[in-house]
Amino acid sequence: MTGVDAVSRADAAPALDRAGVPVTERTHNHGPLRPGSPPRHAAAVSWRRLARPTWRREPREPGEPRRPREPARPGVTAAVVDCLLWIVAAEWAAACRFDFDLDRVSWLPVTCFAVEAGLAQVAAGHVLSMYRNRYPVGSFDEVLMLSASVLVVSMLGSAQAVAFPVNGLPRSLPALAFPFALVLTGAARYLRRLATERRRRPAPGAERVLIYGAGNMGAQLAQRMLRDPRSPFLPVGFLDDDRGKRNLRNSGIRVLGARGALPAAAKATAATGVVIAIDHADAALIRGVRDVAAVAGLRCMVAPRLNQLAGDRATPATVRDVDLPDMIGRHPVDTDVAAIAHYLTGKRILVTGAGGSIGSELCRQIHSFGPATLIMLDRDESALHAVQLSIYGQGLLDSPQIVLADIRDGESLNAIFAELAPEVVFHAAALKHLPLLERYPLEAWNTNVIGTLNVLEAAAGAGVRRLVNISTDKAADPVSALGYSKRLAEQLTSWMSRRIEGSYLSVRFGNVLGSRGSVLHAFHAQIAAGGPVTVTDPQVTRYFMTVSEACQLVVQAGAIGRPGEALVLDMGEPVRILDVARRMIAAAGTAVDIEFTGLRDGEKLHESPLGAGEDDDRRIHPLISHVVVPPVRPQDLAHQRWARCLLQHAPDRRNGVHPLLVGLGAP
Repeated sequence: MTGVDAVSRADAAPALDRAGVPVTERTHNHGPLRPGSPPRHAAAVSWRRLARPTWRREPREPGEPRRPREPARPGVTAAVVDCLLWIVAAEWAAACRFDFDLDRVSWLPVTCFAVEAGLAQVAAGHVLSMYRNRYPVGSFDEVLMLSASVLVVSMLGSAQAVAFPVNGLPRSLPALAFPFALVLTGAARYLRRLATERRRRPAPGAERVLIYGAGNMGAQLAQRMLRDPRSPFLPVGFLDDDRGKRNLRNSGIRVLGARGALPAAAKATAATGVVIAIDHADAALIRGVRDVAAVAGLRCMVAPRLNQLAGDRATPATVRDVDLPDMIGRHPVDTDVAAIAHYLTGKRILVTGAGGSIGSELCRQIHSFGPATLIMLDRDESALHAVQLSIYGQGLLDSPQIVLADIRDGESLNAIFAELAPEVVFHAAALKHLPLLERYPLEAWNTNVIGTLNVLEAAAGAGVRRLVNISTDKAADPVSALGYSKRLAEQLTSWMSRRIEGSYLSVRFGNVLGSRGSVLHAFHAQIAAGGPVTVTDPQVTRYFMTVSEACQLVVQAGAIGRPGEALVLDMGEPVRILDVARRMIAAAGTAVDIEFTGLRDGEKLHESPLGAGEDDDRRIHPLISHVVVPPVRPQDLAHQRWARCLLQHAPDRRNGVHPLLVGLGAP
């Protein structure tokens, strides 16, 4: 064998230890290098490299404040401090035992006991994992373990003093030293936690803010802000309307008064903003705080939800400015997650109108419950692309669960349902713009009535056991083509629920904030164009809901609704459209005129979520009413008469009764 071959063989087959690990890859825990290893200097280099700690401090981003440097081995430091503090505690207790007559103290046995107690404290702390970073510094968990360890050391010392008495060592000394040791070691942890939190405080340039709400949510938000060096906010005071919290102090921050004290508190603390930290704060409260903040010239913000603050999904940076939906919407409905998961998780779910405002949000919420298949059906290919991109992060449109179809095509729907076999259906596809449907009522008939009937028949033919039809509050005592068509869709759903074994029902809610065609979008565009902002009537009111809130109701309905009924959300107080326009103009900071145009055909001055004769029955959820819907058979729809009546006659505005009701039997 040549020398070159020998070198090649040596490189190809390095020496192995008994475990089969190449000696060149062993760390310092594997012992000294064995004979036959690479040259000593190379091994030494490898040894030094492997002996270094594996962790590395991540580089700071540009502009990021310097992060506090933690002690290299905080457990060892804490153990040494505890040992020394036990020695101090024992010596101090001995001095107290003899009324500080130091000449009477036998220092040698006392010092021996003190050292023994300190070492016992280290051993007890090690057993309880106090020095292995198991507990946050200064937390209740650590204080509990600290108390237990100090008590154990004191009890062991007392037992030893009684069983093996030592001349000059009082038998009461271990018991006397217990409170001193507990106070000293506890104080050391408090000071360490205080120093750590001071190092983690926000940078000097952070915005000074007041927190409205001194409860659990406000306290958590303040702690998050104070312990995050990257926080853009520095809390300087609390505000709360609860008189019982007037003298409260949390994280060193005082409650400075109630809502009315906001201007004075801002002046005293040099605050430039206020953060509303009340979980499920309703629109009236947010409006009130914002109005006071506006008078004081303060920026008004809202905090994330309490469940987000409790986890790691929210940071101080997620605090956002109050927007219009916060001031005119309602807080989200509390949903029964267990019931929802029961009928969605692992099931094949189909959503019609999946590309619309309601349909796309429904898909996002349903996806979070882990369905076996989420089938998204719409006739708008661009909308399907957008919703797939928002849920899955890609919009290739190549999945069989992305279905391009029109609910007007009953034959196509039957084939799709038979092939994909959904188990739960949410029917969100509909035409919804009232003025346009007043001009083209036949379109409302073809989509909202016949399209719904097609979905119902396809679902029944495919064995779907749960179907939720999305309706509108305009179906209550309808006076428009939109309202009548959605009312008939509710009645058809009720009719089908009596023919199948399953739960087919409807959900009725008001105007959706932020949806396409919403009044907010129209007002934004008019204000951006310099006005005027058009309002139909100074007294016109509407119920408003956020998209998320509406979809929560729809998803909840599938869990608690009974076959054939309509579920109606308690939508709070109606909001004047004129007030909405004024708030949006004030928020824009521009002078824009408001112009009144008068009510259009099919519009009501005030909407009502419940129709005449409908009872407000809230048998399951305190915010959801159950309404009985009388069924209508398809053969009773009288299509030709319905369409001809809408096309040839205007609604009778004198008595509010639409001629199409004649012969239909619809309320």
